[in-house]
Order: sequence, then C-alpha cells, then structure tokens
Amino acid sequence: MNVARLLFSRHLRIALLIAVLPAAPSFAADDGPACLQPGAWTALDADGVRPGAPVAPLVASMAKREVVLLGEQHDDADHHRWQLQMLAALHAQRPDMVIGFEMFPRRVQPVLDRWVAGELSERQFLDQAEWDKVWSMPAELYLPLFHFARLNRVPMVALNVEQGLTRSIATRGWDGVPEAEREGVGRAAEPPSAYVDFLFGVHREHARMRGRGDKEASRDEPTFRNFVESQLAWDRAMAEALVAARDKASSAQGRAPLAVGIMGSGHVRFGHGVAHQLKALGTTEVGQLLPLAASTACAEVVAGLADAVFAVPEPVRSPAPPPRLGISMEDHRDGVRIVEVTAGSLAAHTGLRAGDIIVDAAGAPLKRSGALAALVREQPPGTWLPLKLRRDKETLDFVVRFPARK
Repeated sequence: MNVARLLFSRHLRIALLIAVLPAAPSFAADDGPACLQPGAWTALDADGVRPGAPVAPLVASMAKREVVLLGEQHDDADHHRWQLQMLAALHAQRPDMVIGFEMFPRRVQPVLDRWVAGELSERQFLDQAEWDKVWSMPAELYLPLFHFARLNRVPMVALNVEQGLTRSIATRGWDGVPEAEREGVGRAAEPPSAYVDFLFGVHREHARMRGRGDKEASRDEPTFRNFVESQLAWDRAMAEALVAARDKASSAQGRAPLAVGIMGSGHVRFGHGVAHQLKALGTTEVGQLLPLAASTACAEVVAGLADAVFAVPEPVRSPAPPPRLGISMEDHRDGVRIVEVTAGSLAAHTGLRAGDIIVDAAGAPLKRSGALAALVREQPPGTWLPLKLRRDKETLDFVVRFPARK
C-alpha cells in the first residue's frame, strides 16, 4: 500500500496530520495485478471477495441499514459522481433519508437547513456556509450532492467540528482540552488495534517527511498518542451527529430515517473509524461502501475493507505541472528569505511579500531554500501548506492553498 498517498488530503500539513484520513485510500497499482472490473461492484463480506456483485441486491441491502457510509477521495470528481449515483439509488428505495456531510462544521447547520428549504441561492449558500474557509476543495465537486438534497428536500446534516478542536486535541490530548471546548463531543470508544497500527504508519511517515528516521517514531511518544486521540474524537463527532440526526427525525416523524454519511474513505475503511464509534453508540446496522480505482491491486481488495467497493475507471488526464509558489528566494540565517514574488502567483494570492523570511513550513523549522522547493514540489493538488514567517518585527502565519486537480 502506498501509505504516503493516504496522507495527502486537505489538512495534510496542518497540526500533526489532524486531517490525514479524509482522503480515500489510493492503493498502489504496483503491488500486484489489478482484479477490479471498471464500472462494476465487488462484494467484500464473510464469504470473501466476490467480483461482479449485482447492484440491485446490494442497494436493497444497504437501504435496510440504519446508516450507510459513502467514502471518497476529496479531489476525485468521479468519486463524487459515484456518491450521487448511490444517493439516488438509496433514495429510490428509502426516501426517508438524511445526508450527513463531513465538509461542514456543526455551527453552519442553520445554513444547511435554509438551503434545503430552498431559501438560499447557490452563491448565498456557499458564502453563508463559509465554504472557502471550512473546506479547501472546489465547490463544483460537491454541488451536485447539495442540489440533490435540495431538490428532494432531504435534510443535510453538518457532521464535523471546528478544525481548532482537533488541532487542540492533537497538541494537548483529549484530557488536556476542557470539556467546555469539546463542542459536546463525548469520549471516543477505544480503537481497534488495527486502526492504531494504521495510524502509526501515518505518524511514522510524517516523521520521515519531517526529516526524522523511521526508527525515531515511537508509539509511546505523546505526539502519537495525541494524534490518535484527535482522530478518534473526529470519528466520534461524526458518529454522534449521524445518530442525533436519526433520533431527531424519529421524534418528529415517528420513524428513524436512513442516514447516509459523505466522508473521506479514511473514516470508513475496515470499519475502524466512524462505524466503530457508531456501534459503540448502539447503532449496529452500518453499511460501508467505497470507490476504488480500477487499477487497485488484488492484494489490497480484501474482505472487511468495506461491504463492497465500486471500481472507478481510470480517467485520461493531462499531466499537471508541478506546483509553484511563484517566488525567488535565498538562504537566510533565520530561514528562507523571499527575494521576489511573481504577480498573480500562489504566493501573491496568499499575501507573501519580498523581504519576508519564512522560518517554518509544514510545522517544521525551515533552514534551506532547497528544502522549501522540495516541499512545494511534493505538495499534492488540493492540499494546504502552512507557513510561519517574519515580516519586519512581526511573526505571521499564512496558509498556501494549492489548487485541486482539474
């Protein structure tokens, strides 16, 4: 498995990889031959791996669940097209539905309600939900899902918490964050050991990217324990929001609807994330579906990964040029000094200026201009790169937002 690819999502370089896992697992095709047929389902249940699973019985089975989780890689348009396809199929059999979105923090729930009620234009909805602030992906990827909910008057539910909460937990640990600051999120159920193993792989990869050797990363260090707790709190928050949405609808309508969760596949895979927390809350009938690249190696398509996976055909893409900040720079005793900023560049849009001294990039001290160039070159589309810099006598924080792949 290409663990490094798993790391790259909207918050990759922010605060100890807090948002490492929203992105769908993008398994390496060089681990062995591919065995998925493009446009077809493969069931992964107690009977093993069953390619060519018929879609009608699968959808019928999912429609009977309490919750169905649909994974995604955030910047993959085909994953969102597949999600729309699944929403339509499930809604046809279970019109009593609510749709939860990882993309929105709970505080914007009133905006989601007004959108579904038809009170807002598309632009008003995105502006009032603070889309550009709360989620880094192009809205165009998600708008068909939002319009589906509006068109069919299906309630939308904000599943997430503020990024500041998960950052605080990653820094201070769960017990270090006062209860009043936890946004009502309860203590998460203990994670499966396999989930901890996976998260340690992520943690170790981050250590490598920061210039530490694999052997230096330890399961006993506080940074890893805090990282695990931040991920568990995130999973727990979304699970609680899904349960609360079903309970609210049940009280109003006399029956509990199907709750569908739209979220990064890292929260779905193997049932370790949100599903595990749902079951701890008493919601046991949970369906989990994932989109996978048709080139995914057979060795990675294993029972337990999800109830079923859909093989997404490989699109033909024009090669994208490596990202550029648009600056000329030089080494400085305190970091990297910006000599010139190109007009219209990412650096210019971010607010960087000639004379700024970048002292920290991706949470690590910056000593050489070559290190910054390598960091930018390796930055995946659609991710963020936090920078700390000195300007005159001030210390300022900026976030460079790299465009998503078209």
